[in-house]
Amino acid sequence: MKFLEYTPLARINAFLSHVDVGGCMIQGGLEAYSCKLAGVDKKLSRSLEQEVVDSLAYLPFDLSTSPVGSLSSTASRRTLIYLILTLNHMYPDYDFSMLRPQHFIKEHGVFAAKQKIDVSLVEASKIWFTEVGEETTLMDSIWNAIDEQVIHGYDFKR
Repeated sequence: MKFLEYTPLARINAFLSHVDVGGCMIQGGLEAYSCKLAGVDKKLSRSLEQEVVDSLAYLPFDLSTSPVGSLSSTASRRTLIYLILTLNHMYPDYDFSMLRPQHFIKEHGVFAAKQKIDVSLVEASKIWFTEVGEETTLMDSIWNAIDEQVIHGYDFKR
């Protein structure tokens, strides 16, 4: 995986790195990564894949209800591996390779996840309006940047 520099995310991250909403501070950020595996990621990916496949042989329950889907599916295992690799990149001082599907929660659709994030950042949105002074709201800026990265893609020639 490779970190993808994207200016709109950097601007949002600069704001989210220090937002004081009264009784608490918000410290967060958004990052984009390519899903092309190389080097250490490729090796860890193979290792995690093998661990999951091996564990399927002796697990007494059906993992079709896991948050990432049935682990008998290659796509579900890949989702789990990408989640773990992304966390490892975002927090390089920690090792997330021991995480398993039950450590994650599946949201019931994009709209539900978006709604939770919007509600969590209501106070930060008010501060964005006064500090940044843009006509675009914080949430519109976030969702537009995510949309640009996820749906429309990034410069895949890198």
